[in-house]
Amino acid sequence: MGDREPLPSVAERLGPLLARLAAHLRPVFLASLERRAADRYLEWARRSESSTQAAGLRRCADREREIAARVEQLFPMRADERDQLGALGPEVSATYPLLFEGRPLADCFAIQAAGERAGAAVWRSLASGQEDPSRCDTLLACADLEEASAGFLEGLLAASGKEGAT
Repeated sequence: MGDREPLPSVAERLGPLLARLAAHLRPVFLASLERRAADRYLEWARRSESSTQAAGLRRCADREREIAARVEQLFPMRADERDQLGALGPEVSATYPLLFEGRPLADCFAIQAAGERAGAAVWRSLASGQEDPSRCDTLLACADLEEASAGFLEGLLAASGKEGAT
């Protein structure tokens, strides 16, 4: 395994797109990525041979949608700002799936788990800059949701003996 290529990082691949946005648009952009992750979890659940694994993956999808909804509520946007985000859609669509394409499921889980951990760090960072305690609490709750999904995926990897894939 020493000559194995490192797995791609969601944060490294999508960070340049995020950096092009004004700071106040970044949380909603990240929320859109949460929705994409929810779709991926549901696809993995549909392909799962284990009903227990499928149920866990569906719970991960639910958490991703919950994060997106909470963040979108905290950071409402004007129509012109939505257009700015929409303009990044084709680039996200071209970049995001390539992180997972053609990889074994264990690698996909490892990539996603690392992305969940990175997401948790982002929500915690945003929370630290909030003056409103309820906004801070919401963002910290989003971080906890991210970590719950990461923990689930890491548990799958450990159970399959692939924990070294991360």
